[in-house]
Amino acid sequence: MTSGVEFSTIITFAGLFAFFIALGFYGKYWRRGNLNNPLEWSLAGRKLGTALVFFLIGADIYSAYSFVAVPSGVFAKGSLYFLSFPLTFGVALVTMPRLWSLSKVKGYITASDFIKDRFSSTTLGVLIAITGIVALLPYIALQIVGMQSVLIVMLSGTTNSQTVGEISLLAAFVILAAFTYTSGLRGATLTAVLKDIVIWITVIALILVVPLSVKGGFSNAFKDVKPSYVTVPSQLVSGYSTLLLGSALALFLYPHAITGVLSSESVQKLRRSIALLPLYGIGIAIMGLMGILVYAVPSAMNFLSHFPESTRGILVLPSLILYSMPSWFAGIALLGIFIGGLVPAAIMAMSQANLLTRNIIKEIRPNTSAISEIRITKISSTIFKFVALGFVFATPGTYAISLQLLGGLLITQILPAVFFGLYVKSLRKEPLIAGLLVGVFSGIFMVESTNHFGALTSSLFSIPIFGPLYIAVIALTFNLIISFGGSFIMNRNKSSLLQTKRW
Repeated sequence: MTSGVEFSTIITFAGLFAFFIALGFYGKYWRRGNLNNPLEWSLAGRKLGTALVFFLIGADIYSAYSFVAVPSGVFAKGSLYFLSFPLTFGVALVTMPRLWSLSKVKGYITASDFIKDRFSSTTLGVLIAITGIVALLPYIALQIVGMQSVLIVMLSGTTNSQTVGEISLLAAFVILAAFTYTSGLRGATLTAVLKDIVIWITVIALILVVPLSVKGGFSNAFKDVKPSYVTVPSQLVSGYSTLLLGSALALFLYPHAITGVLSSESVQKLRRSIALLPLYGIGIAIMGLMGILVYAVPSAMNFLSHFPESTRGILVLPSLILYSMPSWFAGIALLGIFIGGLVPAAIMAMSQANLLTRNIIKEIRPNTSAISEIRITKISSTIFKFVALGFVFATPGTYAISLQLLGGLLITQILPAVFFGLYVKSLRKEPLIAGLLVGVFSGIFMVESTNHFGALTSSLFSIPIFGPLYIAVIALTFNLIISFGGSFIMNRNKSSLLQTKRW
């Protein structure tokens, strides 16, 4: 088997990757600041304008895995995976400017900083931090799965391709760790701009060139697909709706998305950046169509046929690029997907490190100096990157992907404290802690139960009358009932006690 990779593809890929590395290290000198200051290293000093925040958040939430997983899902299951998250940006416009304003005034760097201060609860702040750290581990691993799809396609037919691919990933993460350590969010921002430009060029080229270059285009691709590729089956409408809702609610709860938000220079520029983000939803929808268009490209389908059916989906987009585009352009597009995993992995690991240092370690060692804090943060950021890399090396990609179900479930449970905590003054810390714990553990039980305590393959839990529902939304409902119901009861009892005392 050969992937048909030409020399011009490799040269273009390598040349652009060298430029990516240079940008990452140049970040140390761009808009100079004291990178031993946690605010400067973690949030680029809150000095990023509209365009930069747009590119940074876009790189954060529309990553390598997003651009290979959506066409993969559509290729395998059809319209159920056409999730472009149109609700996400409305949620972000309501919540993120408020969080930015409070963070600017009070010096917050993480959501847990806000939670600890808002509810005067170290316990709740630590629980939010732990939830964020754990939820991001499989998310980083999934970026690596997306990067692996590029290497598999490029190295297929090469002697010792698996070994070469693993060495390439390790080298890429060593470089990533090095420039993140020295440049912080500045380096990640510059590389995010490169990544997004390359991805947008790829999206536009694919939707314009590929349908014209294959016989019959979309009409040929659609003629033999099942009805489920065009419309969501009636029995899955409830599942699709709750997946859409749960995904929209979860996206801006992830620590790396909040890091991108808090780096903005002003609340007005942040609003403009968020208002532009639906453009990425269009890009994801176009990529999803590639999961169907690939059926009209015989050379790509022939290449995919050499792989087990369960692993073909993740290779759809890279193989379509390789077999439909000029070889020099294939190098550009494949590089975009590859660095589309590195950039968000860097920001995710930085976000985890901030949570660990500021909201867990500093609670244990409150006298930690600013210099010690940033040193621990940089080191732990590096460790998190390689933990995720080791996880992917040691675990089949199928399980890494399945664990993302748990990641989404976990991060959704911090919604009552973070989102409602921004506006609802009556919430109390004790019910929020109880609601978070019930949401997490009930969700994990439902995930295990629906998968018969075996491999994680489904995130839908069937309930009589309602049908299959996204487990994260069910668990969040329990969480909200406890958080608001418990707060109402506590506030009512407090009010009754005050009235009794007055009497």
